[in-house]
Amino acid sequence: MTELESLLRDEWGRLLALLVAQYRRLDLAEDGLADAFEAAARTWEAVPDNPPAWLLTAARRRIVDRLRSEGVAARKLPLLAVEATLQEEAQAFMADDGDPMLDERLRLVLLCAHPSLPRESAAALTLRLVLGVPTEDVARLFLVPTPTMAARLTRARKRLASESFEVPDDLSPRVAVVADVAYLAFTTGYAPFSGSDVVRTDVAEEAIRLVRVLRSVVPYTDVELDALLALVLLQHSRRDARAYDGRLVLLPDQDRSRWRADEIGEALELLRPWVDAPASPYLLQALIAAEHAIAPSSEATAWDRIALRYAELEELTGSPVVRLNRAVAVAEASGPEAGLALLDGLVLPGHRLPATRAELLARCGRTDEARRSYDEAIGRCANLVERAHLIERVSSLPRLRG
Repeated sequence: MTELESLLRDEWGRLLALLVAQYRRLDLAEDGLADAFEAAARTWEAVPDNPPAWLLTAARRRIVDRLRSEGVAARKLPLLAVEATLQEEAQAFMADDGDPMLDERLRLVLLCAHPSLPRESAAALTLRLVLGVPTEDVARLFLVPTPTMAARLTRARKRLASESFEVPDDLSPRVAVVADVAYLAFTTGYAPFSGSDVVRTDVAEEAIRLVRVLRSVVPYTDVELDALLALVLLQHSRRDARAYDGRLVLLPDQDRSRWRADEIGEALELLRPWVDAPASPYLLQALIAAEHAIAPSSEATAWDRIALRYAELEELTGSPVVRLNRAVAVAEASGPEAGLALLDGLVLPGHRLPATRAELLARCGRTDEARRSYDEAIGRCANLVERAHLIERVSSLPRLRG
């Protein structure tokens, strides 16, 4: 990855949030920052001493030019010194009474979570703008074609063009949307759809930070926020064990001594008060993840309880992804044929459905069908490490006699 590509991934959301906060125009901010990155690609012979400051300055110049062309007097623009802005970013944002303030990216998330937007559009726009997730990966996450997602993002941008960037007095209407955004962001880091990473630690940790900040500013105790933080901590605690020597390691084969015990402990404490609470989506997912965390081995995992939790979750959500995960749990608890039965009629884009079907077919001894499903999964898989794993799995199948 080049230096500029790393900057695009790591700095886009922060710089965009600063520009939107300053100019109160999402369209200007996004276009100006895109122009700044394009200018950097054309003109940088060597990386400047302070690349974010260079990009921020270049973006501001382009925004000022655009505003001038629209007839806005430049002397009325609230220009800030780059050095002062960067210094402010490095400081903790504290209110007068000592309560933590929302940082710029959370302000941008709240803008994207505006009530005028459908929830899925709000989540997709936040992933694209705040964390810089590519449009094609956002599309895969939402199970729609890339052109459909691109059109959805364009409509969302236009709808927000005139909205205020101010933080609303009452956060509660937007909290659930922001929580969904954070988990979707975490998902893109924990299971990248493309590229060569098994885990995008930077994206996953940014999502965890977003959940922590959200919990710190919400003026009430919320079971779903506690459960969401527990869920992402439990899943992220396994990151060091998910790959070895550049190869994917599935959950049953992971070295559990490499799981982060401190994160697991924090998550279990978060869940303790809510174990008997009414079922809700993040709580059920967190309780499933906790079953994995407390099991000493894959064989000792309470797969029957996990399958029941997934059945509850599917009843709540109707999600095909939940059905897929439930099928895996049922296969562990009751055998691969039972898992395959749950996959009948299921339709999902991407490679994980055919990969799961192939694994269960192989366990049933239906080698020719498994090979076809593996080939389908390989054709759909854009993540290089997962693709290599699938190729290895299909090569391990017994050869059919001619």
